[in-house]
Amino acid sequence: MPEKEAILTTTATKELEQVTASTVTTGKFLSFYLGKEEFAIRISSVREIIGFQDVTPVPQTPPYIRGVLNLRGRVIPIVDLRCKCGLPSIEYGAQACIIVVRIETKGAGVPMGVVVDGVSEVVNIHANDVEGMPDFGGEPHSYLLGVAKLKGKVKVLLDIDQLLSTNEIAALNLEGK
Repeated sequence: MPEKEAILTTTATKELEQVTASTVTTGKFLSFYLGKEEFAIRISSVREIIGFQDVTPVPQTPPYIRGVLNLRGRVIPIVDLRCKCGLPSIEYGAQACIIVVRIETKGAGVPMGVVVDGVSEVVNIHANDVEGMPDFGGEPHSYLLGVAKLKGKVKVLLDIDQLLSTNEIAALNLEGK
């Protein structure tokens, strides 16, 4: 009998994981470019999109943290998403912008800006449009939700809360300010 219970528990866990994964990877997403590649994050995390502007560097922070920006009286950290994703640095063009997101951490939302090469569109993604991340060997990244196939193109779906963990926020010592 315990063997049957273990099989049922394993099956139920897998079904719950599939439902959770499809819920996380369906709905409205904001797609953007980093180089020629398209990525997307849940639109519910996005607060606004502003033009690229100079930020104030903060000493002794990781290389992907460009600095901070005063956004209507609130200082928010700015992350260079190219650098965070391991892409080479470039001179930002006219399409570059900052996506202001709200990162959920410890039950509270923390605003943070991410620099991208350009914003593409808001897309509605359905479960049948999404495949899991291929196995590249090595450690899987929890911030990679899957790959959406839309209009003959591929968009990598990112979990912005996982990508910009609370460690980065703590590193800037700006949480709650």
